[in-house]
Amino acid sequence: MMAMTTAEKTRETRLRRMAERQGLVLRKSGRRDERALDYGTFGLYDAWTNTLEVGDLSTGYGLSIDEVENALKEGRS
Repeated sequence: MMAMTTAEKTRETRLRRMAERQGLVLRKSGRRDERALDYGTFGLYDAWTNTLEVGDLSTGYGLSIDEVENALKEGRS
């Protein structure tokens, strides 16, 4: 398992704050198996209703950190 670098953790924290300002919660998959499809991926959830806004419907995650950033920059449609 690879350790998260300071730059990656900083980016994730920045995106969590960005999501919060848009009424969203950024969640990271808790999977421990590196071979799992959703390992290390993210999902964006509505903070009030706890419903998935952006991500894979079957797992609730599936977004790379780049996809999360793009989704947050575009805003919800």
